[in-house]
Amino acid sequence: MARAPALQEIEALPEADRLDEVPHPRATTVLHGHTVAEQTLVSGFAGGRLHHGLMLAGTEGIGKATLAYRFARHVLADPTERDPFGQSLDVASETKAARQVLALSHPGLMVIRRPWDTKTKRFTASIPVDEVRRIKSFLAHTAGDGANRVVIVDSADELNINAANALLKSLEEPPARTYFMLVTAQPGRLLPTIRSRCRMVSLQALGEQDLKRAAQAALMGSDRDPPGASEWVRLIGLSNGSVRRLLILWLRDGLKLQDRVEALLGGLPRIDWGMVHALGDELGSAAAGDKFETFYELLLQHLTGLVRAGAGQGAGGDAFATKAGQLNLAPRLATWAELWETLVREKAEAMALNLDRKSLILEAFGRIEQAAKG
Repeated sequence: MARAPALQEIEALPEADRLDEVPHPRATTVLHGHTVAEQTLVSGFAGGRLHHGLMLAGTEGIGKATLAYRFARHVLADPTERDPFGQSLDVASETKAARQVLALSHPGLMVIRRPWDTKTKRFTASIPVDEVRRIKSFLAHTAGDGANRVVIVDSADELNINAANALLKSLEEPPARTYFMLVTAQPGRLLPTIRSRCRMVSLQALGEQDLKRAAQAALMGSDRDPPGASEWVRLIGLSNGSVRRLLILWLRDGLKLQDRVEALLGGLPRIDWGMVHALGDELGSAAAGDKFETFYELLLQHLTGLVRAGAGQGAGGDAFATKAGQLNLAPRLATWAELWETLVREKAEAMALNLDRKSLILEAFGRIEQAAKG
């Protein structure tokens, strides 16, 4: 079996599932919210009836990976190090298992995720089959020790088709005392055969208090000042219960980008092209990649709000409902839904082919203006 990487090696390489300078989910010791999901895992494992394949499903950034690592620490820890009352997955951070999970050096843990390509200096677009094939060797080399093993796939949504089929083979014939934790924001898009061999543990979006507490804990280790009272209100409103989304908005100047999205779309059916060109110049460089991603996500979210309002799903009298009425969206919902899908597709293609981001922004607003005037 390949040697587990040392902590220094882990820190030297970027991690696809890590957000800026905030702690990685495996370094997060407190899980905010999700009491029911945690109790399902605690009681199932203690009673010996926990299914070997578990899908931790829910919106991106609400704590699924944090729960997966909490479960790994609990399962891999000595029984004397677990919560004696059997109420939580808590394991003290100074224990051997906790330190090894943090360093990704525990012999009973394997994590499958998008690898970093040292030649191209980029993450692979998906989880390749070779990553999943490592599971077979991992399980074979630990099969005779009688210990628990945990395989975390973060996220299962990023498996390419060959990797998904390779994972299916491991799920079909799982060794004893082995648990697969599939982190997924889109469980319906996984192979039906994978879904049928797993049990779903659903996590809900975080409520306001849990969301704020989780974000405050994550920001304690960053260089950024915490949000002010009015900023918290806006961040919580834009985050849809996702702590990751809230952190992205705060750490990447998301509130300023949101102001610009609102200003541009608030002027529909006309577009301020001077503002669009300035935005393209600012976000078009490779160095602005994170801010570009944040902006595009905010743009799509705003369009989603307009479409929902046009379909009568928004709150009457709010800004989305007012604008949807001005643009007469109701009879043209199909056009706007198609616009949203086109913007998503063209953005994905541009990222895959490393196309010019400013051109993508200009084309996106050209399509938006055309739909608004149609």
